[in-house]
Amino acid sequence: MFLSGVLKWLGVAILIVIGLSFCFPPDISDEEKYVYYVVDPGEQDLAFYWKDDTGALLKTFTNLKSLVENRNRELVFAVNGGMFTSDYAPKGLYIENGELLHTLDRKKGKGNFYLKPNGVFYIDDKKRPHICQTTEFKYNKHIAYATQSGPMLLIDGKIHPAFKQNSTNLNIRNGVGLLPDTNLLFVISKEAVNFYDFATFFLEKGCENALFLDGMLSEMYLPEKNWIQLDTNFGVMIAVTKAVLN
Repeated sequence: MFLSGVLKWLGVAILIVIGLSFCFPPDISDEEKYVYYVVDPGEQDLAFYWKDDTGALLKTFTNLKSLVENRNRELVFAVNGGMFTSDYAPKGLYIENGELLHTLDRKKGKGNFYLKPNGVFYIDDKKRPHICQTTEFKYNKHIAYATQSGPMLLIDGKIHPAFKQNSTNLNIRNGVGLLPDTNLLFVISKEAVNFYDFATFFLEKGCENALFLDGMLSEMYLPEKNWIQLDTNFGVMIAVTKAVLN
C-alpha cells in the first residue's frame, strides 16, 4: 500500500514537471541568439569593399566572393558594413584603401543613423582598429578604411543612454565591437532583438566601444560556422580574405 502510494505521487510529480516544461520553455542562451566572429586585424586581411575593379557596385556577397576569388583569394568572412542610400552609396563617411570616397555626416536627422551619439569604425594604416563617436573623429591621411553608422552601442563601457531594457523595437541587427586585446568582434543576431539586448551582448564579451552597423536586411557570410547568406543587396561590405595556396 505504502509503495503504491509513493509511486502514485511520484507519477503526479513527473506529470507536473513535464507540464511546467511546456508552460515555461527554457531560455535561449545568448550564444544561440547570435552569430559572431573575432578578427585579429593585425594578423588577418581585413578590408572594406564597395565597388569592383571596373567601378561597378558589388552589392552582394556573391559578387564579393567572385571578386576575391579572381584575385586568387578565399572569402573567409563578410558582413554588410553600414547603412546606404537608395543608390547603394555609403551613408556618411567612407574611406577605402586610404581614399576618401564619401564625407563625414555630422547633420541632425531621424532614424537609427542619427541617434546620437553615432560613430565611426576605422582601421589605420598600421592595421589598428578604432571605434569612436562621430564628434570625436578626426580625419587624417593614415586611415586605410572607415565607415560611419549609428547609433553607438557602447560608449566607454556603457550602453547607449537612449536604449531601453525590454523595448519592443525588435529587428535583426549587426554591429562591431572593439575587444580589450584590440581584436574586433563582429556580431549578427539570428532573430529580431532590441538595441539594449544587442548592446548587452557586446558588453558581456568585454567590449568598451561598439557600433551598430545596420538592421533588418543585415547578413553575414561565415562558412566556418555554417552561416552562409549571399544574395541581399548592400552598399559597403567588410570582409576577411586569405590567400589560396596553390
